[in-house]
Amino acid sequence: MHKEDSPGNLLIGCGAGFSGDRWDAAVPVVRDLVASGRPAVLMFETLAERTLALAQLQRRANPQAGFEPALERFAAPVLADCVRAGIPIVGNFGAANPRGAAACLQQLAASLGLAPLRIAVVEGDDLLAALAPGQLQGLLPAAAAGRELVSANAYLGAREIAQALKAGAQIVVTGRVADPALALGPMLAHFSWADDAWDLLAAGTMAGHLLECGAQVCGGYFADPGMKDVPRLAEVGFPIVEMRADGAFTVTKPAGTGGCVDARTVKEQLLYEIHDPASYLTPDVVADISECEVIEVGPDRVEVRGVRGHARPPTLKATVCFEGGWLAEGEISYAGPNAAARAKLAGEVVRDRLKLLQLGHLPLRMDLIGVASVFADDGGRWWNEPALAPSFTSQDVRLRVAGSCASKPEAEAITREVLALYTCGPAGGGGVRTQVTSRLVSDSCFVPREWISPGWSFAQ
Repeated sequence: MHKEDSPGNLLIGCGAGFSGDRWDAAVPVVRDLVASGRPAVLMFETLAERTLALAQLQRRANPQAGFEPALERFAAPVLADCVRAGIPIVGNFGAANPRGAAACLQQLAASLGLAPLRIAVVEGDDLLAALAPGQLQGLLPAAAAGRELVSANAYLGAREIAQALKAGAQIVVTGRVADPALALGPMLAHFSWADDAWDLLAAGTMAGHLLECGAQVCGGYFADPGMKDVPRLAEVGFPIVEMRADGAFTVTKPAGTGGCVDARTVKEQLLYEIHDPASYLTPDVVADISECEVIEVGPDRVEVRGVRGHARPPTLKATVCFEGGWLAEGEISYAGPNAAARAKLAGEVVRDRLKLLQLGHLPLRMDLIGVASVFADDGGRWWNEPALAPSFTSQDVRLRVAGSCASKPEAEAITREVLALYTCGPAGGGGVRTQVTSRLVSDSCFVPREWISPGWSFAQ
């Protein structure tokens, strides 16, 4: 038996990499976890910064809401199999209302004919609930000054997840935790690693980092046809990590699924969103992957070893979201000869009309989709300087106008001017769509670790 196949190892599979992920992705993962007969955990990562802010708004409107809206769709295909096989589920699908998510899962279990579940809830990340009014003010980014905070959540670590699993939780629901903590928590519970075993904590963190984005490490975000071809991308599998007690681990995916796991996909995901490979700051440890080894050990099997760790930082990162006014968006299409020039003229008409309406001060962005949009800039530098403008030969162009406004009436004025292009010219515009939405702005700050008192308890 190979070391990586030891029965004492822990398997962790990922069932989702973000809130909008595929609902059926966890099915082959759980199939393989069950078939292995070995200690295993299933994690769901569904919580981005904006997702959490939106969840806070939902809970304001309805105290029973505020957790992952697709929770039942994610859990229903695999919950019964996990319970029967003794595979705990760990997920940050609690968002702004972890206890609401726990109640939802308990109701789902009952509908599936399961006995009441032992569901643990991790809390303490909500700084607006935990701190005194105004306590955050001196730490907030300048952009948040004078704005109403919608949410402020600290990134918690893995300890409370581990404690809940050791106490027998079948499901652990969290709000804002560091994404890798969803995997590190089960490792701490399984291997009983010490709180200061920095190399092991760092290895577990990087294993969680490879899992947290779902199919990305299995070829999803990697795929680039003709450059980095990935087989059967429509059937891409989600990752499974096999963790050893010594901190080395293997990344793989369910048998029979599409995608690929090789040294290239693993290296890309290791570096994804890492500001410094030698100093990746997390609540549990500072991880160092600058000298780690990534080794292909078989088809769709990659071993990672040599991750190092250092003492955890004294502060915790917090994401704050605050009211950001209104966003106006309007689009209209132009096709055929001279389409790009007509679309550009349409944008200039909107800008001039807003000046006539005493709204010329509003920040506007104009994109010509099909000519320049992704690499254009908010200041319109390419638009106003012909020497910097791209080729205007496209015959299939869609103008997008976006404006940042302090009030809803201002935003509506922008969208009305885009709509008016139908008959006010230029020629041939069609397919107008407009939308006005309230804006949330997110930013980060750091809070002293001692301000935070995370904890867990079983949901009643």
